[in-house]
Amino acid sequence: MKKDFIFNDVNKLKGVGPQLSKYLKKKKIEKVKDIILNLPYSETDRSKIYKLNELEIGKIQTIKVYVKKLNFPRIRNLPNKINCEDETGKIDIIYFNSREGYLRKLYPINNEIIISGKINYFNKKYQITNPDYVVTLDHQEYVVKNIPKYNLTKGINEKKYRSISEQVINNLPNITDWLDINFINKNNLLDWNESVKNLHKTKDSKNNQSKSFRRLVFDELCANFFTLSENRKRIKKEKIEKKFSQLRSNNIKKKLPFILTKSQENVLFEINKDLSSKKRMFRIIQGDVGSGKTIVSLLAISNIIESGYQCAFMGPTEILAKQHYELAKKIYKDENVSIDFLTGKTEPKNRKEILKNLESGKTNLLIGTHALFQKKINFKKLGLAIIDEQHKFGVKQRSELAKKGGNNCDVLLMSATPIPRTMMMSLYGDMDISKITEKPADRKSIITLSKPEKKINELWPFIKKQINKQNQIFWVCPLIEESSFLDFSSAKKKFDYINKKFPDNVGIIHGALKKEEKEKVLEKFLKKKISILVSTTVIEVGIDFPNANLIIIENANKFGLAQLHQLRGRVGRGKNQGTCILLFKDGLSKNAIKRIKILKESDDGFFIAEEDLKLRGFGDLIGYQQSGIKNFRFADPVIHEDLFKLAEHYVQNNQTLINQTKYSFLLKLFDRADIINVEEI
Repeated sequence: MKKDFIFNDVNKLKGVGPQLSKYLKKKKIEKVKDIILNLPYSETDRSKIYKLNELEIGKIQTIKVYVKKLNFPRIRNLPNKINCEDETGKIDIIYFNSREGYLRKLYPINNEIIISGKINYFNKKYQITNPDYVVTLDHQEYVVKNIPKYNLTKGINEKKYRSISEQVINNLPNITDWLDINFINKNNLLDWNESVKNLHKTKDSKNNQSKSFRRLVFDELCANFFTLSENRKRIKKEKIEKKFSQLRSNNIKKKLPFILTKSQENVLFEINKDLSSKKRMFRIIQGDVGSGKTIVSLLAISNIIESGYQCAFMGPTEILAKQHYELAKKIYKDENVSIDFLTGKTEPKNRKEILKNLESGKTNLLIGTHALFQKKINFKKLGLAIIDEQHKFGVKQRSELAKKGGNNCDVLLMSATPIPRTMMMSLYGDMDISKITEKPADRKSIITLSKPEKKINELWPFIKKQINKQNQIFWVCPLIEESSFLDFSSAKKKFDYINKKFPDNVGIIHGALKKEEKEKVLEKFLKKKISILVSTTVIEVGIDFPNANLIIIENANKFGLAQLHQLRGRVGRGKNQGTCILLFKDGLSKNAIKRIKILKESDDGFFIAEEDLKLRGFGDLIGYQQSGIKNFRFADPVIHEDLFKLAEHYVQNNQTLINQTKYSFLLKLFDRADIINVEEI
């Protein structure tokens, strides 16, 4: 059988009709490879034989009993019943629509037999209805001892799916391994074929450090790193180097009311080096909240303008983009720089004028939202595209973005989400990475306090004092509505409560609001028309309110460290001292206590992200999931850190071989082939 079999649609398998295909699709199982990669999460163990007084209702168990009596009622629709027993109790075996002759042969009176099936309880007696196995003692080896269990959806019969999975595994073509046998042995892995077969026997699939599981982890990481490497090669094309003296940027630096940190200077140097090189820049600036990424980008823009090119600066929200626009006007006040602002809300008349100036080259810098990259917008000479807070861009989106300005357009991304190094390389390995690790000298550390929720009344005098000082407050709740299942506070309920204490001085914002409604409330808060903003975690990124100096986070123990740090970074952006108060319920877990302690003792976002990864694991990192960063299917940066490093190193040494068939198979297996359009198999 050819390896093409692995990439066939599931409906080509025996027993898979249109209806089953539909249900499988809901589980994202569309190709044969999806069945291969859908590993069992557990198993049904029939190996142990239980006494009847040891049975558990609802479980599949195996028993050894004597057949005592067969009951075949002559009344229609009544089931056939076989009475069995052992020395500890009695049990009924129930059949519907089974022939009498068949059952008499299967259940010989006074003989000891083995039965396996799901245990039920009816009329004060154990039952098994239509058991899976009924065999005599001399044939008990026919009972399948361990049956894999798969995570399925409604409409998919477990037994049916197992037969399909077995069909696939039993018919796997012998794939020529893309890894050298010496490499496999040296790194304690298994070959691909053996690994896949082992993983569907559950023992290996449940152990994320088994040789078989680690092999799939390594393959997944290689596919990811190969994709990033290839994307990098395609992006980093030849370009015309941009020439500038840095006269304008140096002049701006002198007028700033602060001195750039060493970290900012280093990052600016790296960007300028890229801009003046013959290879396109595709770089990401990673900096903690309030580290000064924006000013670095504005200084880089001044060099772009000096070199005779235009620049586009895209913010994630209209409010933040407007803030960038106001800052740019202030920074370039005496520099003869033409700046325009464009969003989806720009009036048609103004829009027409902006587009005209852009196309003629009159506009040097265009700031706005995603509207900047619409097809109808034409730059005369775009030299740099800057994207702020765009951690939602995947590899494919980044590749598309890189095409926007032609080969001479450099691309700079900015992220305020500190990400551990292991994750950083696996997410942004197609880009050059710059880190701003220091905070500006005038930026005060945020005072972080914790308080039990039962003492919430102690906060009101402090809040009142802040309002009297013209300071503003964020009040963060995890959910919009009350949940009967989760002990979370409701943002709506809290809004009503606080509004009674501070009438007409409170606003509310959450993910269920329409974009226009959300921005209206934020604008109101920005213009100081309200003092308190009750919110869900939607305020985590993309908003900069210099007058907000206090943030109160309810149920703080329910958040991850990284997310708490991001929320905390929403305050203390101005000159005044920022304060963060973490409210928690009694009975904290050891992990929750540790998280709160770390947050109170550190304001280093990168350290906090590393600790969060260790404490919560990759799968639980709320911040990553909310930012659109897709989880790996098998790989975990905490458990498999060594494999992340090994895969990165392997790809670096073998990246020229990417177009070989063996690697294109690997990329196709993990849905990476279409991203970089590798040769079809």
